[in-house]
Amino acid sequence: MILTAAANALAVIGIGGGLYEFLVVDPYWPKRQDLIQPAKGGISRKRFWIPAHVLFELTLLLALILSWSIPNVRWWLLVAVGSHAIMRIWSAFDFIPKALAFERIDTGFIEKEARSWILRSRLRLPLDIVTALATLCAFVAAARMN
Repeated sequence: MILTAAANALAVIGIGGGLYEFLVVDPYWPKRQDLIQPAKGGISRKRFWIPAHVLFELTLLLALILSWSIPNVRWWLLVAVGSHAIMRIWSAFDFIPKALAFERIDTGFIEKEARSWILRSRLRLPLDIVTALATLCAFVAAARMN
């Protein structure tokens, strides 16, 4: 039960990080690329996202392994794993390479490309919400067992 609660808390923290980017960073960096370029004094998204994803994924997998014998908890955690895996695979092949390219560009980049990236990035939020809701349901199912 503790691991499902931790997985849910970490999923919600990920949503918070995404909302921070959507509301605070994304409206401004297409016109000021230095905001997302750590080499030029901008923010380093890696400092948040790498630890956040590693902690969440390890916690989620450990919760799944330890609750495998509890069908209702296992089902919700599998839903969380599935939705998170879709988001991470999509990110790995689309968002992360382009984000790293935006961070490295020395001269101006095409604002239209940046805005397109931002719009597509927001489409990942529903997957994050499904993941968080599934981990919450797993926690509720585990709590009912006690």
